[in-house]
Amino acid sequence: MSTPPKKAATRRLLPGLSVKDGYTVHPFDLKYGVRTSGLIAGRHLGVGHAHDKHNTAYYGVAPSVLKGLVKVWRESGPLGSVEETTFVDIGAGMGRAVLLAAEMPFKEVIGVELHKTLAKIAEKNLARWRELGRARTSMRVVNIDVLEFEWPSGPCVAFLFNPFGAVVMRRLMLRMAEVFEGRQGELDLLYVNDEQEVVIERQKGWKRFFVGKIHRSREDAIADHRIMANQPEGEYASTNSEDCSGWRWVGKERS
Repeated sequence: MSTPPKKAATRRLLPGLSVKDGYTVHPFDLKYGVRTSGLIAGRHLGVGHAHDKHNTAYYGVAPSVLKGLVKVWRESGPLGSVEETTFVDIGAGMGRAVLLAAEMPFKEVIGVELHKTLAKIAEKNLARWRELGRARTSMRVVNIDVLEFEWPSGPCVAFLFNPFGAVVMRRLMLRMAEVFEGRQGELDLLYVNDEQEVVIERQKGWKRFFVGKIHRSREDAIADHRIMANQPEGEYASTNSEDCSGWRWVGKERS
């Protein structure tokens, strides 16, 4: 008696990445053949880590917002030129910010992502970016807790799209202060949807060089409004701009 063929295993998508969950493709993905769309609530991003309960959500930053904030940073007088600076995306998710930053002449672009599945998707996106010839610099994704990340030498700019709550933010600030002690000016922080800005304000050693709204392009605004409108639970909303802030590490003795 012949054995019936086994059915192919159905891949289970993270909640928020299927059509029934309101998954809607962003024009960025359609244009470049990458996979950075989707909205995953923080409660679905657990990996068995102590920080799981402090996750916010996964959502790719609007390209126009990241580019606008990087422009503000470049005009703020950072210690090193963009060519001397490493860009670090904290909570990189599927890597949209990494891809966008790699189009700029940074020394290197690194995505730090704790969720293994998201990190794997990001790695595939990076491979696609290289195939397209869009990367102007080296880029990589590390699957690790950001508190264990080994910061590179030289000037760095850290990017956050509100990846976690106050508890982890405080721990990250303490870790940064420890690593960059004696390295005044070598770390800048670009924060989109800066809900935990007060945590940075209370941490000695940081000086704010920007606070304000960065507006989405018309294309990004239309796309994000459409994506949010398709969410079945209506848990999130989109506006035409993001509240952002920029910070520079000046050292505790100068703050």
